[in-house]
Amino acid sequence: MSLAAQLPALQVVVPMLTAPLVAFLRLPNLAWAGTLAASAMAFAMAVSLTLTVLGGVSIDYAMGGWPAPFGIVLAIDAFSALLLLVVTGASTLALLAGKASLDREIAVDRQPLFFAGWLLVLAGLSGIVVTGDAFNIFVFMEISSLATYMLVAGGPDRRALTSVFKYLIMGTIGATFYLIGVGLIYMMTGTLNLADMADRIGAVEDVKPILVAAGFITMGLALKAAVFPLHAWLPNAYTYAPNIVTVFLAACSTKVALYVLLRFDFVVFQGNLAQHDLQFAGFLIPLALLGIVMGSIAAVFERNLKRLLAYSSVAQIGYILLGAGCVSLLGLTSGIVHMFNHALTKGALFLAVACLGMSLARLRVSDIAGVGRQMPWTMAAFVLAGLSLIGVPGTAGFISKWYLILAALEQGTLGLFMVAVIIGSSLLAVVYIWRIVETAYFGEREAGATVCAEAPLPILALTWAAALANLYFGLRPQLPVELATQAARALLGDAL
Repeated sequence: MSLAAQLPALQVVVPMLTAPLVAFLRLPNLAWAGTLAASAMAFAMAVSLTLTVLGGVSIDYAMGGWPAPFGIVLAIDAFSALLLLVVTGASTLALLAGKASLDREIAVDRQPLFFAGWLLVLAGLSGIVVTGDAFNIFVFMEISSLATYMLVAGGPDRRALTSVFKYLIMGTIGATFYLIGVGLIYMMTGTLNLADMADRIGAVEDVKPILVAAGFITMGLALKAAVFPLHAWLPNAYTYAPNIVTVFLAACSTKVALYVLLRFDFVVFQGNLAQHDLQFAGFLIPLALLGIVMGSIAAVFERNLKRLLAYSSVAQIGYILLGAGCVSLLGLTSGIVHMFNHALTKGALFLAVACLGMSLARLRVSDIAGVGRQMPWTMAAFVLAGLSLIGVPGTAGFISKWYLILAALEQGTLGLFMVAVIIGSSLLAVVYIWRIVETAYFGEREAGATVCAEAPLPILALTWAAALANLYFGLRPQLPVELATQAARALLGDAL
């Protein structure tokens, strides 16, 4: 069997096996170089798998040669390929850009263990995306979660410890709920393979345990994805984590949980439970609308730059769920496209914040007064990414919001209210992004304040690369739109 045929397994194996090796690399910069090499290999493999999927081929890889449902199967389709690009791309970009920032925040003697944890997060998130087995999703979820707690707490800010404790408690509750749901389904069907579950649930006479399982799984994954009002762990985790860790997590962590939620619901439940599509929409659309509104309002009044962007992420998660809640081709396409576009946007914004963090001791909005004149390249990249977050035409953020508005208009009277919320939240995004821009460009530095200088070239150049990617995929959105459309068709096909 060729090496190319092993890529689904290597997607997880390479970072997983590199992690313990990196932990013992004590020479300066060697741990970072090894981690970057493993992450770049994972990204290259994700690109190769995506090209295969774009050719119309879905990949099924039987571990050990054991076919489903007896063995563990890795499955790569358009949806998983898109998420693999997001996860591995965010990891590689953050590592490439963040060496100088991490050296400021992570002691040299602790870096090998830190980077080992980074690779475990990458392996865990990739494993969640590629596996077709419900229990293995839980295993990889725990691997990525435990390593994430370490990364968030790894910086110099001791407030991260309390935020990690809250993150750990809520994450554990979410994982426990998910596992209870999977256990109930296994009790009724005798299988853990997602595709086999979908086939067997239809033959179950007593569907009450399945309905309970659907509730547990949905609630558990909503906790993991920071769906409003289950988002309490997210603002502090993003705020007190090292800046480059926030870049990585903000781009992909909640997206992977949403990926599992959508795949489980559409593949396993919607084709087998009567009127489950209405229940799904009735549960998620109100939460999505509330998340969009409340997240945007919280961002308007927030004074800490990273926390402001974290509350913005709560609103963006609402956009994804709102599209999925339409249970239509356009709706699902818009939600899945926004997973990709929001990863680009928030990755670029947090990279710009990391550049600011190289010169500023604190990252309150008031602390960046006048910084736009001292760090013009950094703030220009922030503005460009901010325009994408707002959804200005020509940016990636506009594409997903346009698809979402079209999907909402298919929903009749409710759709008009949804469109009003989308437009209103975009106007709120103008308010909180403008507040930052106004302070940075028109505010005055306090007397005696430190003179800021542009961040080192690697992080600044890659911040601009991420910002320009928002412009590129706004003008040429074919790749994410094609993958998202294929993914939506597959999910709806499974649900029929």
